[in-house]
Amino acid sequence: MNLCTAVIACSLFTVAAIFSGEAVAESRVILPAAPLAEEMTGREVSFLAHNSETQASCVLEDSDLETQYGPWSTFKIPNLLIALETGVVDGLEAERAWDQQRRPAANYWPDDWRRDQTLESAFRRSAAWYFQDVAVDVGAQQYRMIMNDWSYGNAAAPDNSDTFWLDRTLRISVSEQVEFLSHLLSGSFDVAPESLEALTMASLDRSTNGFRLHGKTGSGPLVPGDFSRPFEGWYVGWVARNGLKPIPFALYAQAATYGEIRDFRRQFAIRMLIECGYLPGGFDS
Repeated sequence: MNLCTAVIACSLFTVAAIFSGEAVAESRVILPAAPLAEEMTGREVSFLAHNSETQASCVLEDSDLETQYGPWSTFKIPNLLIALETGVVDGLEAERAWDQQRRPAANYWPDDWRRDQTLESAFRRSAAWYFQDVAVDVGAQQYRMIMNDWSYGNAAAPDNSDTFWLDRTLRISVSEQVEFLSHLLSGSFDVAPESLEALTMASLDRSTNGFRLHGKTGSGPLVPGDFSRPFEGWYVGWVARNGLKPIPFALYAQAATYGEIRDFRRQFAIRMLIECGYLPGGFDS
């Protein structure tokens, strides 16, 4: 029995749809936060998922859906597409050599960043330097044009910056993350099917019993470069189901340390997707 059937506080009401330019009514299910308080201890959490099949959204109670935050590595979702659509890379196997002088390793780099990468491995490992090289090749003007076309957050990409998604210059809200994915997955953007298929392959997290979870984590300190301060983090993606439209979702969390969000963001997002009825119980067990 999930929270919506077990707890009276779970409510259903009608609001204006945020995923369409039309005044379409959608139902919104609010998952009560009280039964989850122990799991969320020490963290601020916001969650939204949208089912375009039924025009229903599922939201964690007290979620802040409109404040914009740094996307961190969740920007690799549009960045992978931009790299392919602009021709800067020609496929998931496009390899780049790690130039240690140009991109010296920081002390927080994991070992799997300190090597040559393909587009797919850089996406899966969140290897920042690969996408920084991509950013230089794409150029800020192209980024701004594409992000504005896609309504991706504040679409900020300063000239000569290869860190704009890592220093909180670029910002996006929970609802904007979901809206971007909703439009992308519905075919509203002029993106080649091959590029979308590449993203689908690179982002696959787990598949079982006809459900496929696609997602990308992202995180960083609230004050860029200051790892002693609180951290923010994301798990953003979609659920694909056989014969049905995909369900985009976004989870955002803040906590005192990276360790408090590292595993939590993905695990809690899956918990929320199960509670919303978008994934089967025990999906990640």
